[in-house]
Amino acid sequence: MSASGALIQPVAASVFDMSAGRLGAASAAVLGLIGVVIGGLALARPAGRFGIGSGRLGTVVALAAGLISVALGGLVVATSDGGLGTGNGLGGAFVALIVGVIALILGALALARSRRTA
Repeated sequence: MSASGALIQPVAASVFDMSAGRLGAASAAVLGLIGVVIGGLALARPAGRFGIGSGRLGTVVALAAGLISVALGGLVVATSDGGLGTGNGLGGAFVALIVGVIALILGALALARSRRTA
């Protein structure tokens, strides 16, 4: 390998560096986790804490948070240029994808339940 080939190799980020990929993946994972919690609450108590009446606010919030989490996690996965452990947020993006899908499932179950009871 030539000397110029060694210069373009991806370098792992420091533990204390906050890259755009890490920030996006962490934000998506936290948003997905919020969606899971709200979706679980909406599924457990359909007319509870999130509005009066049909209780669809919790389902909508869970679905929106899950969708944004999956989209942002997918964007980080698609644009990452290294592997796991290189500091580009790929591990957090996979977590965001998984948690976002769980939030979508819980939100969809809560929505189906609210339609059945309404």
